[in-house]
Amino acid sequence: MTVLPLSQPLLSEKQEELDIQDLQGLLRLDWKIGKFKLWSGFYTRIDQVFIIWGLICAGIFLTAQFLPISWYTQAIVWSVLTLVGTMSMVVFTWFWVSVERLRWLLYGWVILMLGTVALTDMGIFYGWGAVLMHLCPLWLTVSAVGYLLTAWGVRSRTFLLMAIIHFAGIAVLPYCCGWQFLATGIVMAVSLLVLAEWQWDMRQSIDFDVLTLEQKLFNQTQQELRLKKKENF
Repeated sequence: MTVLPLSQPLLSEKQEELDIQDLQGLLRLDWKIGKFKLWSGFYTRIDQVFIIWGLICAGIFLTAQFLPISWYTQAIVWSVLTLVGTMSMVVFTWFWVSVERLRWLLYGWVILMLGTVALTDMGIFYGWGAVLMHLCPLWLTVSAVGYLLTAWGVRSRTFLLMAIIHFAGIAVLPYCCGWQFLATGIVMAVSLLVLAEWQWDMRQSIDFDVLTLEQKLFNQTQQELRLKKKENF
């Protein structure tokens, strides 16, 4: 097996020839005002999870940076949003990770998110200075670890790059002075929204027992169409 799909670009326009696990729950947007197109695109369940987490990260860290809300209130809001994001992630991605034999990756992300929000809450409610002083590096580190796991699971250089960007963000934080929450929110949210909007590289899809024979044949046809399109391009 190829360790990384070097023949694929890190990011590219989304492919239309989607496998059955990507078509499930596909969301298509075509927002217009009269004949003026505001936004058009399609988003798989994986993309939708990236968007949900991107909005959650933006909301959490922008609130921490700009709004005069008590840390206790923020801890409660952070916990609720993280639970919502985690539950959405499990529900939206279960079929995809089952087909791709990546349930372990989903479990890993759940443990990372819930474990980190629990540590954050304890730091706030029990006044653990070591945690409170390093909330931004903590969340960037956890996200980077998650991206490393994802890079290994789907054999993706894009996710490896995202991990590197998050680790680099930790190194830059000391130079952000009083804007660390803003910087952290930008790194985390923008990374997620980029992943939602573009096609990232990964290994070939896996045919697993959760698919019927018809679904496997459909995926094979889609793969052939993608290869043909790539050759013509």
